[in-house]
Amino acid sequence: MAHYQRAGDIPAKRHTQHRDGDGRLYYEELMGEEGFSSDSSLLYHRHVPSAVIGARLWQLPDQSTEPNQPLLPRHLKLHELFEGEEWKSCDAIRDRRLVLANADVRIGYVVAGAASPLYRNATGDECVYVEAGAGTVETIFGDLTVGAGDYVIIPRATTHRWVPSGTEPLRLYAIEANSHIAPPKRYLSRYGQFLEHSPYCERDLRTPDAPHVVEGENVEVYIKHRGDGPGGLAGTVHVLPHHPFDVVGWDGCLYPYAFNVDDFEPITGRVHQPPPVHQVFEGNNFVICNFVPRKVDYHPLAVPVPYYHSNVDSDEVMFYVGGDYEARKGSGINIGSVSLHPGGHSHGPQPAAIEASLGAERFDELAVMVDTFRPLGLGEAGRLCDDGVYAWTWAKNR
Repeated sequence: MAHYQRAGDIPAKRHTQHRDGDGRLYYEELMGEEGFSSDSSLLYHRHVPSAVIGARLWQLPDQSTEPNQPLLPRHLKLHELFEGEEWKSCDAIRDRRLVLANADVRIGYVVAGAASPLYRNATGDECVYVEAGAGTVETIFGDLTVGAGDYVIIPRATTHRWVPSGTEPLRLYAIEANSHIAPPKRYLSRYGQFLEHSPYCERDLRTPDAPHVVEGENVEVYIKHRGDGPGGLAGTVHVLPHHPFDVVGWDGCLYPYAFNVDDFEPITGRVHQPPPVHQVFEGNNFVICNFVPRKVDYHPLAVPVPYYHSNVDSDEVMFYVGGDYEARKGSGINIGSVSLHPGGHSHGPQPAAIEASLGAERFDELAVMVDTFRPLGLGEAGRLCDDGVYAWTWAKNR
């Protein structure tokens, strides 16, 4: 983010001595992107941030994929992945299951009831959508209180953990990049300010609370990093001599933040608007969009549901999280469903949904979409919850 933030106790001048009340020097850390030629923040630690006293392998959850062959649109029922009460012992990191992936992005799903271990993703930024439930994302920068509808953007290598709250399961849809994730460039000025045509702005972003120091010794941090495993990934657990939440202050333009989908202002028109008007974030070779409750097309002859379309360069993944999605009526799609429409297949509304939509003034629907510019493979969770019949639903009653 290009928006400067500061929190806690920092010196007046960067890269100068900063001491506590007893005269002990704090340890300054520069956390920066793209070889320190892009966004960065300075953090001031009580202890040496590089100190490690132990390490072991972490066997990541299954990261293997199988190609979408034969090429088919698919309906994945994510709510079938965590049945019964098993979620109560699951955490947001170690029990995250791979649904879809390619070389640029991985999409996972987890239903959690237990606090996760400390974790950092050293391969890219994460955008985690909170489908349901509530909790706290505790980070080295401070805490974020999150709930249903929140996107949580966590920069690469940010040490954090997820702590569910309440009695309901915390349902998380995790979009893991092999790059950085940011607002679309067309929403921003050349200096990084949100422009007037953007569907959200700086006021809608929530930044962490002030950092707090946690005491602890021999503390484990789970790290997902580049390696020779499936997807080019590997896992390691580092044992640190002191708790990494020892930051007394920080400032800069690199930090985690949250944005709630209810604060996205939809762009509508007299006729159906193309998918890019729904975009909320972008990463390398993929975009993230959301379809929110909105007034629909108001031309007297408008057809409110989408026209059939062939997104020739992309695979399209839609996660249905709320409301009543008009275009998919009759397909079996419901809340908790994911539809995969691969490049090379023209898709659109179920035939009966077209006439049924005529005259509608408003759609009450909520969905998160990821479009990728490389084909997606099916992860173990995606293969397991595929309904196997979605591809034939357009041909019903032909």
